[in-house]
Amino acid sequence: MSDTRVQQYQDHAGAEAVDSSGLEVKRLTFLEAVAMIVGTNIGAGVLSMAYASRKAGFMPLLLWLAVAGLFTTISMLYVSETALRTRTHNQLSGLAQRYVGSFGSWAIFLSVAVNSIGALIAYMSGSGKILSAFFGISPALGSVLFFIPAAGVLYLGLSAIGKGEKFISIGMVSMILILVAATLLNDNTEFARLLDGDWIYMVPVFNIAVFCFSAQYIVPEMARGFSHAPERLPKAVITGMLTTFVLLSIVPLSVIALTGLENQSEVATLAWGKALGEWAFFTANTFALCAMLTSYWGLGGSFLTNIFDKFHKLGPENRPKTRLLVLAIVALPPFVLAYSGLVGFVNALYFAGAFSGVILSIMPILMLRSARRNGDFEPAWKCGWIAHPAIQAVIVTIYLASAAYAICSAMNLLPAGW
Repeated sequence: MSDTRVQQYQDHAGAEAVDSSGLEVKRLTFLEAVAMIVGTNIGAGVLSMAYASRKAGFMPLLLWLAVAGLFTTISMLYVSETALRTRTHNQLSGLAQRYVGSFGSWAIFLSVAVNSIGALIAYMSGSGKILSAFFGISPALGSVLFFIPAAGVLYLGLSAIGKGEKFISIGMVSMILILVAATLLNDNTEFARLLDGDWIYMVPVFNIAVFCFSAQYIVPEMARGFSHAPERLPKAVITGMLTTFVLLSIVPLSVIALTGLENQSEVATLAWGKALGEWAFFTANTFALCAMLTSYWGLGGSFLTNIFDKFHKLGPENRPKTRLLVLAIVALPPFVLAYSGLVGFVNALYFAGAFSGVILSIMPILMLRSARRNGDFEPAWKCGWIAHPAIQAVIVTIYLASAAYAICSAMNLLPAGW
């Protein structure tokens, strides 16, 4: 690609505050972009993994975290190249509409909706339990107290989300390191517990691992923020995903080594904190609330902008009344479902991971292939060898097999994971 064409791309991308898609263009720093990935990934998934792997054990979980992390990073890089080849700033469903057609667009939109609603249900439920344990209030009131700042920042948009993610993510990493250090020094920690479990239950754990890495949705959001420096996008993706893998690994490692597989709570920090003492109970569950908050912003914000991207008749996303209406559509149903008794914390994440995993394994491949033929630009960065058809075939096969297992286990044809 010539320097002139790269410059044309950068000049055009950074030229407008609101482009033809109706989405605002606001710059992100590298740290803010990495924090968006870490903040989106470190949420309900990391809090549910110890419980979800209580039959399989830690080693199968670690294997699936590595596999899911690698394949998700690759698919995120496919989306990165697709976004960098595109003149307008679309969300994932908008990119799918352009490069795959209406079916692809609706499939991505439904995947975003299912994944986001599944996560937001879990955040409403989990935050209520934690604030109830903190202050002795009802879980429903706890969820309301969580909902107000979570939805408030979501209303303010990408710039506020990026700044909020950056500061809270730094605090989250600090709290995790303190808790992990306390666990390693605790007399009750037994690393032999990491070898417990039965590999026959390993398959369902994969869908939880997939959910933990479901950050493909925010890549177009990051591309929008990096329109002034598109070459930073893949570096931010890889840095964010490596950081995520480390954090996702050390949390269940610490919890399982300290308390054993049989003593896990659905929200891991409740058992983890109690085992370490009162100070740790508050530290661990403050971390859990921060994790839920940052993921709420990442997934909720992506769902909100995908709605604007899909339904152009709504107009630009910076109209206050319209944004408030769409925010209500995104935020209120998960709150109601969390207290309907219909959906459990871990099961919501499991089936969200299974459904979205299949869609997000196939669509980025189709989008990239079409964008290479029909895109607007030669991009500032390309995927290279990771876009080889053999790698793509392996990704699709593993995700389809995992979804088939989820369906069979729901019909009691195969063993459930927890």
